[in-house]
Amino acid sequence: MLEYVFFDKRPWQDFVDYLKQLGLAIETAQDDDEWLVYVPEELDDETDEKIEARYETLLEMNERLIADQQGGAHVELAGINVSLMDGRVVQAAVDPQLINRLLQVISVEELGELVSAVAQAVEQGDERSLCQR
Repeated sequence: MLEYVFFDKRPWQDFVDYLKQLGLAIETAQDDDEWLVYVPEELDDETDEKIEARYETLLEMNERLIADQQGGAHVELAGINVSLMDGRVVQAAVDPQLINRLLQVISVEELGELVSAVAQAVEQGDERSLCQR
């Protein structure tokens, strides 16, 4: 499933309502200060483009709401969750513009796979070349 995250309930609710209007079977969750929406991956291109356009619009709304709440102290931050072999989950701070550029060409799931592969390689420390494995 594709994961969409919001940090304010208002754009999250708007997104949920929009997806329901499209007739999609979605799942939702809330985790601390995050509101999550899970959408099936099996979407036609037209629906996928509509969803991405709506999400981008609502992310801008989300950003404005957070900036309003935090006033002048607002700082743009982004992080990627990294699951470690011992079960801990840590966050790696990443430039938000870099994440936005990445997500224009790969999916959230693909980014997760990349991060997991790097974390596993670092933790296991296998120095052999790929052709020797």
